[in-house]
Amino acid sequence: MQVLCDVHCDWEGLPPIYRLYVNDELFAERTWTWDSEYYLEEMIQIEAPDGKYQIHYELVPPHLAQITVDNFRVEHGPAKVKQNGFLRIQNES
Repeated sequence: MQVLCDVHCDWEGLPPIYRLYVNDELFAERTWTWDSEYYLEEMIQIEAPDGKYQIHYELVPPHLAQITVDNFRVEHGPAKVKQNGFLRIQNES
């Protein structure tokens, strides 16, 4: 499964660190190194059985930042994703 989304971060001071989770599993931890004028197209590779999964992001404290994640979409694989980051995998039988 390949899921894409657009990540944007507004920040002041030191670059913020953010984490990407699928359900409660940590998939990535990154430091935002781009200006606030840019967004990052995130590619998430997921190999999982049929079911519902939540993709979510969080900032690591301390931070003076706000993270926005939009435009969730499935690039490859038998799944559908809603704008709020809920993914439904349903392999064809």
